[in-house]
Parts: sequence; C-alpha cells; structure tokens
Amino acid sequence: MTLFDVYPLNNITITKALGSNVWDENGVQYLDMYGGHAVISIGHTHPHWVKRIEEQLEKIAFYSNSIIIPIQAQLAEKLGKVSGKEDYQLFLCNSGAEANENALKLASFHNGKKKVIAFSKSFHGRTSLAVAATDNPSIVAPVNETDNIIFLPFNDEAALSECFEKHGSEISSVIIEGIQGVGGIVLANTSFLQLIRTLCDKYNSVYIADSVQCGYGRSGQFFAHDYAGVNADIYSMAKGMGNGFPIGGILIAPHIKAKYGLLGTTFGGNHLACSAALAVLEVIEQDGLINHAKELGAYITEELKAIEGIKNVRGRGLMIGFDVPEELKDLKKTLLTDFKVFTGEAKPNVIRLLPSLALTKAHADEFLAALKGAIELLKTK
Repeated sequence: MTLFDVYPLNNITITKALGSNVWDENGVQYLDMYGGHAVISIGHTHPHWVKRIEEQLEKIAFYSNSIIIPIQAQLAEKLGKVSGKEDYQLFLCNSGAEANENALKLASFHNGKKKVIAFSKSFHGRTSLAVAATDNPSIVAPVNETDNIIFLPFNDEAALSECFEKHGSEISSVIIEGIQGVGGIVLANTSFLQLIRTLCDKYNSVYIADSVQCGYGRSGQFFAHDYAGVNADIYSMAKGMGNGFPIGGILIAPHIKAKYGLLGTTFGGNHLACSAALAVLEVIEQDGLINHAKELGAYITEELKAIEGIKNVRGRGLMIGFDVPEELKDLKKTLLTDFKVFTGEAKPNVIRLLPSLALTKAHADEFLAALKGAIELLKTK
C-alpha cells in the first residue's frame, strides 16, 4: 500500500522538536516560523504539555461522551476565563473544518434558515459545507456544491448591506475569518465586523467568527475578532488549541440553546485532547503569551518594514504576512534550504509567519537575519 499523494512535500523528515526549533533525521536544526500551519501555540513538546498528557494517559485515554468527563468542564471553565467569554457554552470536536461544520449547522438549527454569507479568498475547511463556503473551486467537489452559499467581496460594506436587504429573511449566518490565513494574511476591517454584528442582529442571523487560525491569542487578542469590540454568536477554534494534539471546538453564545441530537461527536472532548488543551491554556495564562505575541509581533512587523525588497507587511501579533516581488518568488524555498527556516506561503508571492506564541526575541532576530541573507542571496542569482 502507498500513501494517497495529495501534498507536495519538502524532502525533509523531522524527528525531534523543542520550543521554536525542529531537527531532521541528520541532526540539522531548523527555526520554525510556521508552527505547522499555526498549530504550535506554546512551543514544540512544551514540558508542561507533555506532563499533562502523560499523566492523563496513565489514568484513562478515552471513553465516549455517554458518560460524565470532568476534564471537559475544567477545560470549559479555563477557556471561558482566558478568552473572556465566560457566559458562552463549549462544544468540543476534533478539527477546524469540523468546528466550522458544527457552527454552520447549529446556526441553521437556531434560526431555521439556509443561506450562508462567506467572502472572497476565504478558507473554512475541506469538508462538506465548510469547503462549500471556501473560496477555492479547485477543492470543492461536485457533491459539495450548493446554492446556499453567497460569496461577497471581503471588507465590502456596501455589498454586505445590499445582500442583507435583498436576502435577509433567508440568511442563516455570516462566516468570516478575523484575519484570513490561506487568503494571504488579510485583516477584516473593524467597521466591517461591527456591521456584520449589526446586520445579524437586525435580520436574526448568526455571526460566526472563524478563529481556527487567527484565534487562541495569535493576534495579540484571544480572538482576532475581539479587536472590533463586538461579540460573535459562535467562535470556531482548532489549530493552536492543542499545540499539535488534534482538538477543535466552538464557543456558543448563551441565547443559542442546546437540545439533544443537535450536535454529536465520538472523539471530540476525549480525555487526552482535553489534557493537551488545558496545558495550552495554563501556559498561555501563566507566561502571558497573548501580550507577548502582541509585543513581539509588533517588533517583527516594524523590522520587516525596514527590509528592502519586501512590501505590504501586515498582520497582528504573531500572524504576519508580506508580499515579495517576482524576483524573490523563491524566498520561502531559499529560507528553508539555505538558511534552515520554515515559513509559510500563500499565492501569489506571499510569505506567512505563524510561529509559536512563545517565540523569543532572539529567535525573531535570527529569522530577520536569515531573511536579509536570503534576499541578498536571491539578488545575486
């Protein structure tokens, strides 16, 4: 049997990881400025995270949601405290796509409506309705196609208002990333998010804040949407939630009522996943990582703006993107092969930085030096 070939792979095998560094099978050290798609929130193999999982594994690893699982309630309490959403409700699942699926489904259950507003360059997952609401036709299979999704230009307030005026009675929900990740690190305008809140209130629609990549403190707020000063009805979470252990979830506003049968999961909220997620929140809280991400991100952003050859630096906290001209189109590859630095990419010619929230200033400076070196190397080719 062979693996189903769906990913273009770098010819690297990582066998060890610690903090913001990883090592390959030959012992070569790399700086991780990508965190495995924004998954590594508190650093690779953080000792508290490892200990929490090991201690839980020695007790019980799994039982179904047909019994009381106290660690789920502990996670909900800690998540409410750290996020500031203490009056919300928590439903646990396994991934970001699953979180968005449940958010969209719950919204439709809540108001009985079918239409969903999504936006250009959005990415919400690869399954069913989540992929239908993703603005990338190449990953939408025929079976996923539906006329229930309305795509609008991102940050276009006039288009949003007009759509609600025409279809408000049909619109179940609006789903939006606070900062688009796959779309190239594009920030939702504060006024745009505030308008979504106003229109959802007016037309009995549900505001879904996709925080899978831009949540969990990465932006310098717990949710990037928090910069707008309004609350969403549902927040979806995953990536940084377990620091590499698969877990996802949605935070649900108190006016959306639970009922048996609405949602369900086999593996969601299992003992090990909750242990990993609790460890993440404990480290974020104890080490002040949200504020650290804000301050270090601001430092990196300002330093990037001063580097010749890159442009349109943008982002919040440790979710940063910048554009590179055509002559630097191989920058990501050069950083990896010649300078041993992992970064992310978005088409066309966008570099994405999504490191651990525990990234040190020394590591940030190491990256900035490598970036300058990579640019100079490419200019001489």
